[in-house]
Amino acid sequence: MKVEKVLMEIEDGTAIITLNRPQSMNAMDADVWLGLEERAKSIGSDPGIRVAIITGAGDRAFSAGLDVKAAGSGAISSIHPQGRVADDLLTKMKEIFTMYELLPVPVIVAINGYCIGAALELALACDIRLASKNAFFSLPEVTLGVVPDMGGTQRLPRVVSPGKAKELIYTGRRIDATEALRIGLVEHVYPDDQLMAEARKLAREIASCPPGVIQGAKSAANMAICQGLEMGLRYETAIAVSRSSSQFLKQPSEGKG
Repeated sequence: MKVEKVLMEIEDGTAIITLNRPQSMNAMDADVWLGLEERAKSIGSDPGIRVAIITGAGDRAFSAGLDVKAAGSGAISSIHPQGRVADDLLTKMKEIFTMYELLPVPVIVAINGYCIGAALELALACDIRLASKNAFFSLPEVTLGVVPDMGGTQRLPRVVSPGKAKELIYTGRRIDATEALRIGLVEHVYPDDQLMAEARKLAREIASCPPGVIQGAKSAANMAICQGLEMGLRYETAIAVSRSSSQFLKQPSEGKG
């Protein structure tokens, strides 16, 4: 019987996605990538889902990143029908991560243990990053002779300072949860046994707000990150007018002469 490598369950409007290869530290092979794609599509098409949480099975790792053995054997190329072409394959893999950035619902990532390489690049595509005290982070690609190619060079400088991002990228240095919190890579750090409870608590808090407003706020915030300030402010105004409660945006009444 084939083991599902990316699980999903729905609890009170929250989709909980679990990378499920604990024996391999949840390393990401082709099945994991395709499973992430399938789950993103399911979330995007289900209006009953208000928030998503991504985590890893077991307590050793959120994910050790790309399954190097699968990549070395060529098995990872099955992610793309014409996967033998490197550009097409990389583009497809990145697009799957970007699906989570563009989902209409907020995505929380609960990072338990190691979060390395492609796993960190997935986490960077999520809205809010929570970590356990035993979490470790690294983009080690340069030490292996390659450039981070799953969005790390683009998203990390948008999350932490450009200088700190470049330091981590250029050295492949590993940092712990305390340092990740200090530089703003994660929003909160919790004891290992409290991480998922805190993630669910945050998801409930977000889900209690009007879904259309949350979706508009996510879209506008993403615009601020990805576009210039002036364009982002204009887009924020348009979203606020179309999505916010009308009581806050009533037109001024005509002057009574």
